[in-house]
Amino acid sequence: MDELRRAAFGDRPDADVWADARSADPRRRWLAAVALGGQGWYAAAATALSGLLAHPDPVLAAMVGVTLASHRRQLGAHAAARTLDGQALRRMAEENWRTVARHSVEFPEINSDDARVDALVGLAADAVGLGRVDEARRLHAAAGAVDHVSSRCAIRRDWVGAEIALAGGNPHAAIACAERAAVRASECPSIRHQAKSHLVLGVAMATAGDAGGAELLERALDQALRHGLLPLVWPSALVLAGLPGRDPARFTPFARGALQTVLRRADARARLLAEASSWLPSDLLRSSDPPRTGGETILDGLSTGSCQGSAPGVR
Repeated sequence: MDELRRAAFGDRPDADVWADARSADPRRRWLAAVALGGQGWYAAAATALSGLLAHPDPVLAAMVGVTLASHRRQLGAHAAARTLDGQALRRMAEENWRTVARHSVEFPEINSDDARVDALVGLAADAVGLGRVDEARRLHAAAGAVDHVSSRCAIRRDWVGAEIALAGGNPHAAIACAERAAVRASECPSIRHQAKSHLVLGVAMATAGDAGGAELLERALDQALRHGLLPLVWPSALVLAGLPGRDPARFTPFARGALQTVLRRADARARLLAEASSWLPSDLLRSSDPPRTGGETILDGLSTGSCQGSAPGVR
């Protein structure tokens, strides 16, 4: 169990969790799906979670819902994610009328407070994506009123607080939220949360005109490449490609390769939602390069690469 937890929320985000994705234990399947989603294997994650949205344990069902919602949202499908996050919040309302363990010694990541806040934070992020900033603020405030959440959950809450501030045209408030997330992430074992915190803070700083944002974005890209976190590779590289003083030709191949690989790893519904989304850059969704053979992708060799030089494995 410890190795699986390290893959989902620790220092082994690139670990092989495929066997656990087929486990008879739904909680192990959920942890495996979290890790697979972090690697960009969205179809495999959805398969691992298949049938668990209706699980009799409302806390587990809610965590499954917010996980699937997060994967949809990362492909720009905020409306589809909103439905899943809403279902998760309804399951947590059901939990109020049930007697379930609030915390589990074996599965500390599955508890009532985190599930409720994760659903609220997800709904706030969905509202940002749908242009409903006032609604996002209300949902985020409701999430902030819940005490005793895990560090992981608090980091997530601060990420979305930064997104709301950016959407409201207040990059300095976004920096404050993102800095809190970065501090918390530095004290937790999750490499994925550390990399995303660098990404969020880097975007906030770059938006505010702080040149230090580019350094953080490069750090996020390095971490994401090193650990195979493709859903973090493409946004980090895409933002870097658009920054003044940065060479787009250096970073765009990372963004295009990562996004196209993630889409190939997604289920058919997710691909359709991504192609219809205004959030995903259309010039990255398709490439003029001829397809490669034998399953090779533009990101072969990149998982141990670095953005500090030329893009290894990219033609």
